[in-house]
This record gives sequence, C-alpha cells and structure tokens, in this order.
Amino acid sequence: MNHVLEYGGLFAAAFLSATVLPFQSEVVLFGLLVSEHYTWWLLVIVASIGNTLGSAANWLLGRLLATFEDRPWFPLKRESIKRAEAWYHRYGRWSLLLSWVPFIGDPLTIVAGVLREPFPIFLAIVAVAKMARYFAVAALTFGWF
Repeated sequence: MNHVLEYGGLFAAAFLSATVLPFQSEVVLFGLLVSEHYTWWLLVIVASIGNTLGSAANWLLGRLLATFEDRPWFPLKRESIKRAEAWYHRYGRWSLLLSWVPFIGDPLTIVAGVLREPFPIFLAIVAVAKMARYFAVAALTFGWF
C-alpha cells in the first residue's frame, strides 16, 4: 500500500491530539486532503480511529488517576474533582459527544474514566463524535456544505 507513512503520521497526529498534549490533527488531515493524493474517506477513518484511541487512553488514565485520589501528592484538589463530577452527572454520558471540542474534550474523557463510565458506551459515543468531526473537516475542505 502506498502512503503508509502518511497514513501512519495522520494516525499518530490524531492520537496525540486526543491526549492532553497540544496537537492539531485537523491541520494534518486538511493538508493531506488538499493534496488530493489520498482517498478522503480512508483519511477520515484513520484520523477517527487514532483520535478515538487517544481518547480511550485518556479514559484509562482517568481510571488510573482515580486510584491515587487520596494521596497528598495528587495534583487535583478534591473540590475540582467534585465540580467536574457534578458537571458530568448533570449532563450525563451524552456530554461525551463534545469530546472533539478543544480544551473541553480531553478533560471530559479523563473524567469519564474517573467516574467509571462503562468502556463500551464511552467508546461508541466518542467514536461517533470523532468521526463526525473529521467528516466535517473533509466536507468543509471539499465545499460540500
């Protein structure tokens, strides 16, 4: 298969951008889309899978962080955790549809792990949100809207 490195780079960019690291996978996707050397739907799928798996890593991080919550060196104060929990409980699991939003989505996926959102439900909702975002980038790139 041609372009394995490019698809792999997009996957890595999408994965990293779903974590707490500052990264913009939309720019990488846009660049690959405008070059017109790649299959657009395959780019959307690769980016979606990478970004969804990055969010799954956040969920796992949240599960792990919850076990250290009572330690004195834990970086988050209990009040901050309670505020995040209240927000998540108020809006429910459907708030994970915002997992693609910068500055909101990454902490939201971590909170879902801390609050033990069932992983299959988490994965399904986040995958829909991520796929919709990357499809929207492709649609805007090609002027489908």
